[in-house]
Amino acid sequence: MVHRTLVTQLEAGGTGRFPVLAHMTYDADDPFAVTVVFSHDGRVLARWRLDRQMLADGIRRPVGEGDVRMRPQSTGQWEELRLEFFGDSHADGERHHAVVLAWAPAVVSFLDETYEVVRPGHEEVCLDGFLAEVIAGG
Repeated sequence: MVHRTLVTQLEAGGTGRFPVLAHMTYDADDPFAVTVVFSHDGRVLARWRLDRQMLADGIRRPVGEGDVRMRPQSTGQWEELRLEFFGDSHADGERHHAVVLAWAPAVVSFLDETYEVVRPGHEEVCLDGFLAEVIAGG
C-alpha cells in the first residue's frame, strides 16, 4: 500500500484558490485504482476513486470525458495537474463542478511509488472474488 498526502489548491469560482489536502492511497488489492480523499480543516470534502493510468496520462495530455477530467496546466512557475470533477445536477440543470490543482512532480512521485508495488501491465484482479461479490449482490 502507498499513501501520500499532498497540499493541493481548490479553485473556487471567481474567489481564487484555497488549499485542501489530497490524501492519495494505492492498494495492490485494487491495482487499477487510486483513492483520493480531499479534506479541509479536518472535514472530508469528497472521495474519488481514480483510474491509475488515467492519472498518469493526465500529467502529459488531456484525458477523461465523463465525471472526471484531467490535463496538464502550467502556471509559468511550475507544472500542475488540473483535475475536474463533475457531480449531480443543481435545480437549474447545471452540474456541481470542482477544480483541484496538484503539483505535477508530487503526483508523478506518488505514481512512481505505486509502480514499485505493482508495475503497469502487471495488475491482476481476482475474478472469482469479484464474481462471488456480484452474485451475492455486494
